[in-house]
Amino acid sequence: MRSCGFIVMLALLAAADAVAEEPMPFQTDVFVSGQDGYLAYRIPVIETAPNGSLLAFAEARKYNLGDPGTENNDIDLVWKESTDAGRTWSKMKVIEDPGEFWSAANAATVVDQRTGRIWLHYLRCKPGRNTNTARPGTDDVQNLVRTSDDNGQTWSEPIDLTGIARDMKDPKWRCSVPGPGGAIQDRQGRLIVPMWKVAPWGVYTIFSQDHGETWERGKLVPGNRDGDENQLVELTDGRILMDYRQNNGPHRWLATSSDGGRSWAEPQPGVTVTPVCCAIERFTLKSATESRDRILWTGPKGPGRNTLVARTSYDEGQTFKNERLVSDEPAAYSDLTILKDHQVGILWERGDYKCITFTRIGLSWLEPK
Repeated sequence: MRSCGFIVMLALLAAADAVAEEPMPFQTDVFVSGQDGYLAYRIPVIETAPNGSLLAFAEARKYNLGDPGTENNDIDLVWKESTDAGRTWSKMKVIEDPGEFWSAANAATVVDQRTGRIWLHYLRCKPGRNTNTARPGTDDVQNLVRTSDDNGQTWSEPIDLTGIARDMKDPKWRCSVPGPGGAIQDRQGRLIVPMWKVAPWGVYTIFSQDHGETWERGKLVPGNRDGDENQLVELTDGRILMDYRQNNGPHRWLATSSDGGRSWAEPQPGVTVTPVCCAIERFTLKSATESRDRILWTGPKGPGRNTLVARTSYDEGQTFKNERLVSDEPAAYSDLTILKDHQVGILWERGDYKCITFTRIGLSWLEPK
């Protein structure tokens, strides 16, 4: 296995142009286990800021690999920045350290293209509290959002959206969780954040129609599909497509909304994959003078959490084909962003959680002639 911290260059880069499209992926490690005082890093989320810089977010897990609220763990929300299309990354910065054995987790970001504001949704969990142990109607797990008006250099104090993201009167609804990743702004200007809940399991969105001044909670996707970790993409006809993780069965689920995330049609089977968080992102639009409509998807081909692949949909999410191998190593969660130069950035968990790695790909690699 390639060692973490080692930069893998699979093709020669044009020395004078760090962002020129490359025929093969460029790869570098962003977060490495054992560095900066943390045992490990998990749950990658990546965003392209309005100025073109890349923001990579992760959960910095101090004592073990356990999820929020597990015994003797402490999780901080951290980030790094790249101003050269992912070639190099800044020193790590902490957005939130809520306290000993507390957790700040599950980031989902969206840029308001009309205002330039970045919205960062995430969780704050008390010690020992998580999806299994949070008490309904309490603040054991809070839904928070911070904003940045300077491309991520500084962040506002958190705003509490717990009472919107969750039905606080429901005696079984323990917590609501964003993404991770996968929030969007649609052509109507709505900010839409994918969410999931327990108990029971369910997926839905929260959304804002006034640039974040107010937020609303949509209806659950119908049917008991035992799903969670979800991402969104807008289709060419204006509908919203949700791709979400299955916890039972061989394939993911897909559901569509015709009203901006308020309500959802019955879900349909999606990509065959092991239960894991996967990424979906709009890549190209014919209406924006591109050659064709494309939606990208990344996830582990398997068996299990191994072999990261990218697939493309040319029929607005009905099928995904043209499989391309990103890495034949152990691979788990991933997130996608479109760079200012129209390349694609993948941030993913590599090597049995030893690294969170950034990979940059272009259209010529996705569709070689």
